[in-house]
Amino acid sequence: MKYKDFNGSIEELVLLKIKEIETAEHVKILHAVESGSRAWGFASPDSDYDVRFIYVRPQKYYLGLQPKQDFIDWALDETLDINGWDLSKTLQHFHKSNATLFEWANSPVVYLTTPEWRQIYAASEPYFSCKSAMYHYYGTARKNYHEHLTADFVKYKKYFYVLRPILACKWIEKKACPPPVLFRELANEVLAPALKEPVSRLLEAKMQMPESEKAPRIDQLNEYIVKELHYYKEAVDSMRDDRTADWEALNHVFLTTICQND
Repeated sequence: MKYKDFNGSIEELVLLKIKEIETAEHVKILHAVESGSRAWGFASPDSDYDVRFIYVRPQKYYLGLQPKQDFIDWALDETLDINGWDLSKTLQHFHKSNATLFEWANSPVVYLTTPEWRQIYAASEPYFSCKSAMYHYYGTARKNYHEHLTADFVKYKKYFYVLRPILACKWIEKKACPPPVLFRELANEVLAPALKEPVSRLLEAKMQMPESEKAPRIDQLNEYIVKELHYYKEAVDSMRDDRTADWEALNHVFLTTICQND
């Protein structure tokens, strides 16, 4: 069912899809959130909804010898993009300090959550690595800048795909913890004061523009971005590896959760 054919809110449609997934796939969804531009707080009028979820299967599934799929791709149309990760994959990526997964865990738009998820994230949060996360955000900013912001006319949404990860690096450098998902919260705390007004104007313009629309490049922001990319390349390279090697807490919460779901 597409949103245009549904007589209800997007939240109600997402919850309906979650029930469909649980029934068809024989899983329990532990946490479901919005990700991407709607969670970051700078969606365009025609942005779709990027729903991400974490699920667990019955205990006997994990004990079987059969090849195991650790993700579910459920919906992809002009309105909804819904997919999720198995708990085992989720915990393996928490061990790696996957920055995107920490964003899902801290999304301000939560469609569904459970007590089990709170236990899972409490066990996983200490595995956050400043170096790993900063490397991810630096790489994301660098890639998007060189691919999308060097021409005379650019998509303004791409500025936020570069500025947000740069500000995430600044947050991690300052506070040594996962950065907030909302762009405004990041900007209020760590964006240079001289850039707050032009970035605020850019944000208002971007949120009123279709995804594909282009406008003149903003040289002031490009100069700032180039300087910050150079700084964070050197900063990340010089950081010590602070990942946690131990698996005990993650193994414990995995076994606890699948036993509770049996």
